[in-house]
Amino acid sequence: MKIDGTPYRAVWVDEGDRWSVRVIDQTKLPWSLDFLRLTTLRQATHAITSMQIRGAPLIGVVAAYGLALALRDDPGTDAMERAAAQLAGTRPTAINLRWALDRMLTRLRNTAAGQRAAAAYAEAAAIAEEDVEQNAAIGRHGLPLIQQAAEAKAPSGPQASQPVNILTHCNAGWLATVDWGTALAPIYMAHNAGVPVHVWVDETRPRNQGAALTAWELGKHGVPHTVISDNAGGHLMQHGQVDLAIVGADRVTRTGDAANKIGTYLKALAAHDNKVPFWVAVPSSTIDWTVSDGVREIPIEERDATEVTTVTGRGTDGRPATVRVTPTSSPAANPAFDVTPARLLTGLITERGRCEATAEGLQAMFRDRA
Repeated sequence: MKIDGTPYRAVWVDEGDRWSVRVIDQTKLPWSLDFLRLTTLRQATHAITSMQIRGAPLIGVVAAYGLALALRDDPGTDAMERAAAQLAGTRPTAINLRWALDRMLTRLRNTAAGQRAAAAYAEAAAIAEEDVEQNAAIGRHGLPLIQQAAEAKAPSGPQASQPVNILTHCNAGWLATVDWGTALAPIYMAHNAGVPVHVWVDETRPRNQGAALTAWELGKHGVPHTVISDNAGGHLMQHGQVDLAIVGADRVTRTGDAANKIGTYLKALAAHDNKVPFWVAVPSSTIDWTVSDGVREIPIEERDATEVTTVTGRGTDGRPATVRVTPTSSPAANPAFDVTPARLLTGLITERGRCEATAEGLQAMFRDRA
């Protein structure tokens, strides 16, 4: 996708040395566009845990490259297994992390130690390229939903068409993947095709990924959007100002339950009450075929309470600043995700097409994996 007309990806191997890994430091957005150079396993794990990079698909790709960096230092089997375990422990909810590392280890355990680093880079690159292809396919399969909504709103007279209003939560754009994004891929494709769209961007407290990241990338690509408070979505739906909602997910069960950033469940409830279509866009690497009950079986990451008690923004001097917004004596809880039951979802958008958020729907779509 583009930043002010220049195409970027969220992760790539440095073109100069051809081994270090470059990523965008997302903790600096939207105030500045800074790039990180990852050269060690420790730096890769820190980038994931500190959320310098985030988003389930991107976490998986960076973890794959992190394992490749580790093998440059020590290609031995014990060191490889320790590095993979260290990376696997960085974020518990996103299934793409475990999926990518399992795929890497399957390839590398059958590779001679002297060839492991090169094989790891090749496999990580393959995972990255597949992510781009899958997200582009998600965009193509989601595009008709927006086109149909646009046709339904098309005027009979000469007046201009009203834009399709799409609500999204958190950041599921290209910053959360290698390119295109999941939930935003259909929106980018609609915009590129000339379909009038407008995106309601949930701020997504406590880390404000919507306000800081989704709004930034939509703006840089030229997509019309408006940032709203997390509690405004239901009101907009009641007044007919949301045509459909599309969100991403960090894990989807084999029965269609979807774990996503905290607050998604409440948006799905509002959408269900107001008969607003609510879609979840995910690549197949986000589906956990071992889990059936998302509410009870998906581990929910509890992050540091300071993400709730403080807010970071730009001060009057133009510099980023963090301020506390709660009494110092008040404790805070910070569950990072919630689970939306499949019954509240209109369906899933995957790289193979759209399907119902049910065990039967997923099995029919992925017979070779289910």
